[in-house]
Amino acid sequence: MTALSGGAAPGGALAPASVPRQAQDAPGDRLLEALRADGAAQTAALREVHLLMLRAARHQVWRMGAMLPGVGTVVREEIACAAADDALTALLGKLDTFEGRSRFTTWAYKFAILQAATEVRRLAWAQREVPLEDTGTWWATEAGPEDYAEASDLARAVTQALDHALTDYQRRIAVALLVDEVPIDVLAERLGTTRGALYKTLHVARGRIRAHLAAGGHLPAPAAPAEENHR
Repeated sequence: MTALSGGAAPGGALAPASVPRQAQDAPGDRLLEALRADGAAQTAALREVHLLMLRAARHQVWRMGAMLPGVGTVVREEIACAAADDALTALLGKLDTFEGRSRFTTWAYKFAILQAATEVRRLAWAQREVPLEDTGTWWATEAGPEDYAEASDLARAVTQALDHALTDYQRRIAVALLVDEVPIDVLAERLGTTRGALYKTLHVARGRIRAHLAAGGHLPAPAAPAEENHR
């Protein structure tokens, strides 16, 4: 893949270290300024950024191709195009959040990469059932006797934490995301909720599991808050 960000001058020579960052990212600055403008300049910039995002999306779809067995070139191109369209829309809505910590083109590229990955996962799971059963048997049982003996105590403790420290909803979300490895965007779509809400639920669930394991001696006890250490 052709690198989008600078660092090399024409002919392969490294750019001098003394060149200001602003000068090195002049194309990105030009695009950013044009996107914030109106008229022909903005239209041309939209077209250029969309082409950049389409290249990024195609690359990501190709990288994740193993998740799409039997999906042909036409459908993969449709995925990339849809991802580029959605990524451009998302980027335009967040232009004011760009802080210049990376090149603008790199920032835009990441939008397309993330959106393409989301689209691939969504399609890969389109015909798959998302298991949300309450089951206590979730850890691997194909390990050898020694491995199983080492892990069985901890596995039992984690299962007890899932059963007793979490609500039914928290348990189902934790198992779906951490054990069944359901992509979070797919799970959010199936449950009619948001990624943010699921992240919050998972964060609370992890905290409760850690506390339960610490209470049983399976993990070190969490450090007391600083203010408590001085009481």
